[in-house]
Amino acid sequence: MRNDRYSTRVNKMKASEVRELLKLLDQPDIISFAGGIPDPALFPKDAIKEAYSALLDENAGAALQYSVSEGYRPLREWLAAHMASLGVACSIDNIVITTGSQQALDYLGKLFISPGDTILTTWPTYLGALQAFNAYEPHYDRLSPHGNMTPDIYRQHATTLGGEVKLAYLTADFCNPTGETLGREERLRLVDLAHELDIPLIEDAAYQALRFDGERIAPMLALDIEKHGGIENSRVIYSGSFSKTLTPGMRVGWVCAAKPIIGKLVLIKQAADLHSPTINQMVIHRVAEKHFDEQVEKACTAYRNRRDLLLAALERYMPAGVSWTRPEGGMFVWLTLPEALDGAALLAQSIEEIRVAFVPGAAFHADGSGRNTIRLNFSLPGAEAIDTGMARLGELIGRQLRSEAA
Repeated sequence: MRNDRYSTRVNKMKASEVRELLKLLDQPDIISFAGGIPDPALFPKDAIKEAYSALLDENAGAALQYSVSEGYRPLREWLAAHMASLGVACSIDNIVITTGSQQALDYLGKLFISPGDTILTTWPTYLGALQAFNAYEPHYDRLSPHGNMTPDIYRQHATTLGGEVKLAYLTADFCNPTGETLGREERLRLVDLAHELDIPLIEDAAYQALRFDGERIAPMLALDIEKHGGIENSRVIYSGSFSKTLTPGMRVGWVCAAKPIIGKLVLIKQAADLHSPTINQMVIHRVAEKHFDEQVEKACTAYRNRRDLLLAALERYMPAGVSWTRPEGGMFVWLTLPEALDGAALLAQSIEEIRVAFVPGAAFHADGSGRNTIRLNFSLPGAEAIDTGMARLGELIGRQLRSEAA
């Protein structure tokens, strides 16, 4: 079929560099720091197996049947209580279940973005969000949590590009890819910006539960509710997921927001997939009800240890001129290389020569910048792989720097 038979949005869609790199996991000699992949040893497989068996024995008719688009009511009730524990007072009518948080990002892009509109996001930002939003043909402007851009400047930039500022997106806790966390004042500043621009602010909370160190900071949705008098007055849309705490394989996420937004997301979901798999929602509910806090504690203990191993290995093996973030949680460390190095070129050489995989940083920048950065994941590789991988990578980077200097 001729290329002009496809819609214009298809030209904006590109394969995920992370998804492509995950294919390398099938090669046993590759040490991978590429994907944001939970450790499968932590999955509550016995609890999941028990829940599936019990549901099929007790209520197979409902578990295997069509269901409502909003999601399984008991799961939404559990989530309303969970959100309340985070400082977000809401009802089940403020929650819709999605097939993973990636579906939520796609639906939110469909809901708010017209071709030529502007999305505000950080440089760098989550690659999957860029993929989801790109289908709706937006422009991007750099979101500054530190307040050195005014609403009028953002509006002016968007007008110059032929559209409006329609949406802001970021991860406040342990950002993918940098691992960094926004402070309370930065969060409040962004909430104020969303109100001044009258736009939704998507708070991607995929890693919010995975805090190892430091003081827990209230979600932006909680801060917005506190400041503006309830969830129905909030501009923040909270996107959550069970992928990093229970399991990614069942693809269960949720959105918590003001009721008009939830109502429109339900209409989009009805047109797209009717509802997320009923039995998966029912199983996640049973497992979360009994084991959520225990699972989060297990994950935090395991990932804290691996983060510490990775940071120590970076200190041992990285040459002068390389710097990195020190996350208080999540799954990622962000490396900044000397300007002379290119992350994509380094990856190609790394795979070929030392069999170590990571993600080049330019993929996470809407403007294609960040060529001298890379993302490392610490949730999957074990202690030996972390030490060996960083020793190899540090030696390769050092060799590249000596070659540039010669």
